[in-house]
Amino acid sequence: MQNDHFKSEMEELLGIDPEFREILLKNKNLNELRIEVYNYLNSIESRLYFENTEFPKLEIINMKECIKTFKNIISPKNEKLAGYSALKSLWKLFNGKYVDVGVGFLNEFIYLLKGISGKSEMYEGDFPEFLKLSGRIAAIERSSELDKLYTKVENFINQYPSGLSKEITEKREENKQRILNYFDSTENDWNNWKWHMENNITDLETLQDLLDLSESEISSIKKACENSIPFGITPYYVSLMDETSSREFDHAIRAQVIPPTRYVDKTLESRTRGNSLDFMGENDTSPVDLVTRRYPMIAIMKPYETCAQICVYCQRNWQIKDVLSKDALAPKETVLNAIEWFKNHESIKEVLITGGDPALLDDEYLDWILSEFSQIKHVERIRIGTRIPVVLPQRITKNFVEILAKYNEPGIREIAVSTHVEHVYEITKDVQEAVSKLKNKGMSVYNQQVFTVENSRRFETSALRKVLKLIGIDPYYLFNTKGKDETIDYRVPIARALQERSEEARLLPGYCRTDCTVFNVPKLGKNNLNYCQDHDLIMIMEDGSRIYEFHPWEKNITLTKTYIYKDVPIQNYLDELKRRGEDINHYKSIWYYF
Repeated sequence: MQNDHFKSEMEELLGIDPEFREILLKNKNLNELRIEVYNYLNSIESRLYFENTEFPKLEIINMKECIKTFKNIISPKNEKLAGYSALKSLWKLFNGKYVDVGVGFLNEFIYLLKGISGKSEMYEGDFPEFLKLSGRIAAIERSSELDKLYTKVENFINQYPSGLSKEITEKREENKQRILNYFDSTENDWNNWKWHMENNITDLETLQDLLDLSESEISSIKKACENSIPFGITPYYVSLMDETSSREFDHAIRAQVIPPTRYVDKTLESRTRGNSLDFMGENDTSPVDLVTRRYPMIAIMKPYETCAQICVYCQRNWQIKDVLSKDALAPKETVLNAIEWFKNHESIKEVLITGGDPALLDDEYLDWILSEFSQIKHVERIRIGTRIPVVLPQRITKNFVEILAKYNEPGIREIAVSTHVEHVYEITKDVQEAVSKLKNKGMSVYNQQVFTVENSRRFETSALRKVLKLIGIDPYYLFNTKGKDETIDYRVPIARALQERSEEARLLPGYCRTDCTVFNVPKLGKNNLNYCQDHDLIMIMEDGSRIYEFHPWEKNITLTKTYIYKDVPIQNYLDELKRRGEDINHYKSIWYYF
């Protein structure tokens, strides 16, 4: 059923470009229509290249991008790849026929046609005053404008309190005391990482005793536990949650470990149907057990398949049976066989030991496995992939650090830590101290953030970058959320990741924005989203989803296949932000990131 909102958007779409509308109204054959639309787009493009136009230069650049994108969308080849023709739906809509499309579909073409017509509304107003001046006067005016811009940035960033702030620190101390009282434990217990693992919260009742939960949280946790969907939270991480269930500030922390209803339902549905949850196709990139390889000089080693707690959207949570599962540690024979594989492949210069979370291995075992890899002469770097500094910083003991530092030999071998901080609200004095212990021994600490709905508001990730750098963590990757059906509530459109990089991260000092925005292509590896030549928008589906064709990293090196990906609709994402109280006018340029 098409409501008033749909009708008003349809009226706007019909009125943007009279010439385009006339083309769709007069043609009775889809192929003839396609040719005429191509000719129309080519004529506009030619004028932009060969004639002086009244449009600002930046508007012209956007017009060219919109024209290129529209040509992609009406390509017969791309229609075949996507299994859908947006042009056919537009043709019917413009001729008054019913087509089952959503407002998201209409808005994609509203903005696309506005862009083609030079009406994007991104470049309204006059040029800045300093461009009319010169010398010191121009510099002073420019500096004044930059101060105003910074004030806008600061106002956004200040919306997201850091866990290092005095007020939040005091609140967390109260939470800690409440948890210790509940478990009849002491400060010494709290500082012992094994106490946290022994008291890991894996049931609904205990969590309800410690803080308020919403009805939907109660329902989803109950259903997850009843159906053996892994669930667990460390007492330390619970202390980061606010006692009330409003999610005003701790939304990212709760969302990290409390599965939404749709996640639980989709996971159970996949189990029932026997569908594989191995979205990244790791079974197809594992030359031997415990090893994953997608690149020429680095491979992954996974000796331990469990974590201190379960991140809902994790790409490998399908492999994890439970928090601290008794059979999480791989048999020693299998581990030795995997290490032997590394010994036999001199092209591998870097080993990423991950899992699961290898920082949960006991000190003796961790020492042994690092010793084994350190004896492989061609291995120049060993990276530990762990979320422990964020969810259980007590594990970063003096002995733990000494073990890692023992194998960190400048000029011979580097030991580095890749952690996973999602939100500035997660960062605490404990996290800072854990990182300092590693840094003081000469080891680098990097952050791999997943870009989700929970950290995607204006400058929310920039707020995180700033504090990460201050406590000694270098931003490394900003991952697009994996396109798994069960994690639909976490996913953010690729366009928003591109917008964030261009309009927010770019305003930070260079040392704060060292992370690379990437899409992890199943079976193939990371695709740099900032390189427009490595992906194409090829279709708009009826619900407003964008279909992308991703090029492999091997492009221009060797022949391999591309990857077709269906994104989440921009309109759905904006609707969710609006539901959370955001002014979506702050995001209006999102439609022009392709």
